[in-house]
Amino acid sequence: MSALGEETRRAVTRRLVPFLLVAYFFAYIDRTNLGIAKLGMQRELGFTDEVIGLGAGIFFAGYLLLEIPGTLIVERWSARLWIGRIMITWGLVAAALGFVQTTTQFYWLRFALGAAEAGFFPGVIVYLSHWYTPGDRSRAKSWFLIAQPLSQALGLPLSRIILENVAWGGLAGWRWVFILEGVPSIVLGVVTLFFLTDWPRDARWLAAERREWLTAEIERERSTKQAEGRADTWSALAHPQVLLLVAICFFVIAGNQSVAFFLPSITDAWSSLSVTGRTLVTMLPYICGFFGILVNGHLAGRARDRRWFVAGPMLVTAAGLAGAVATNGHPMLMVLFFCAAGFSAQAYLPVLWTYPSSLLTKSAAAVAIGLINSIGNLGGLAGPYVFGYLRTATGSFDAGLWVLVGFLAIAGVLATRLRAR
Repeated sequence: MSALGEETRRAVTRRLVPFLLVAYFFAYIDRTNLGIAKLGMQRELGFTDEVIGLGAGIFFAGYLLLEIPGTLIVERWSARLWIGRIMITWGLVAAALGFVQTTTQFYWLRFALGAAEAGFFPGVIVYLSHWYTPGDRSRAKSWFLIAQPLSQALGLPLSRIILENVAWGGLAGWRWVFILEGVPSIVLGVVTLFFLTDWPRDARWLAAERREWLTAEIERERSTKQAEGRADTWSALAHPQVLLLVAICFFVIAGNQSVAFFLPSITDAWSSLSVTGRTLVTMLPYICGFFGILVNGHLAGRARDRRWFVAGPMLVTAAGLAGAVATNGHPMLMVLFFCAAGFSAQAYLPVLWTYPSSLLTKSAAAVAIGLINSIGNLGGLAGPYVFGYLRTATGSFDAGLWVLVGFLAIAGVLATRLRAR
């Protein structure tokens, strides 16, 4: 890359990535803080693991509503306005969960939270393709996607502190978990309306020569794809590789989301550890995941065949969970296997999300990203519900964990069939 290109990439990264990372950090906290809040909800409201699992999964049913329209809005209208709207509405719904009294209210608000957040993640993936050339996208997405393990590593102890220590106005701590962690998203949503820029050509914070260089590079990529006859917008829905990515996402999300929601419950059963010790053990896999995303994204950026940087992490995660089940009864060994699974659990993300934009033209890629994320995220409904059902039916976590091992192994095998131009 030329000196001008390198300077432009750095300027864009400094401006956009930290802000988007913080936004996704709170989005993921609002999505997964149920894993901690449930410890209080179950005591006060009597919800079973099956109820919690279904509520966790219903979030992803809400995703179906606006994923594909949302990505097209980012591509054809305004990322700034759409992402800002999403953050404000999901913050309001997340805070409203603090006032739940019945299972019906719980299910409807979890569904509404999914509908409110729909379009954020795929919208940002599309948005980043407006600002980075193909060779830089996996690294840029790596920095954005570390928000997932960071939100779990830092959000879990934050939620636990609120749960154990905040009871203002006579409301239980679990209610304040939802309320206090929903407010930052509302504030960030308002800031988004003024901070983000839709397209490089509008970026007054970039020097003119950098703005012109980046606009020309992105336009050159678009012209090349059109000349090669990449799939049009709606035929992208039936593209074999897009359908393969849907299946991969379904199984890997079914496995990973179940672990995210129920790992606090698994460690909470280790009565030999203090509350602080249990919280630390829950954090460790996600701390490992922070490094896994960066390492895998960096290595994949240098590779010609990237499918093993998608398949490999999924298969390693399956092996790590299998080891955790096999060593049940030995908490320290389980922690080691959970950390191995945590390192690889989300490492595939920055590489997998380079495939749609490498296969398809602009609007077609946006439609594909929306389809993959919406249908794939239904795994987040199926996985936690199955896990919660098996936990309630058997009284043990083992059966559910073995099912998750199977989900992740299937995803890894399917990922070996990925192809890119």
